[in-house]
Amino acid sequence: MTDVAASATEAEPADAPAERLFSRSVVISGIRCTLTYVIFPFVAPLIGIAASVGAVIGVLIGVVAIVFNVMSIRRFFKADHRYKWWASAMNVAVILLLVILFVIDSQTLLG
Repeated sequence: MTDVAASATEAEPADAPAERLFSRSVVISGIRCTLTYVIFPFVAPLIGIAASVGAVIGVLIGVVAIVFNVMSIRRFFKADHRYKWWASAMNVAVILLLVILFVIDSQTLLG
């Protein structure tokens, strides 16, 4: 009986860290989008926060999200994960959207 329990709790599969990092990068990107499209446009003005504050936070979170997406791509390839190309395509699509938002937020900050 203890052999079965021990085998169930053995080390996780080699591709589990890649999947966790992918999930983390998607969550960070989701937080950034929630802040950008829900909190800052609708809630922030109600409590007196200027639009430029949202742009600053958007730039910072966007940079963090891009870093995590790149790390996710690298981890998927390092683990030779079976879904490395699918995950990379998803990460690249998210990075492209984040770059567009970065440009928009930068333009807001610069004037």
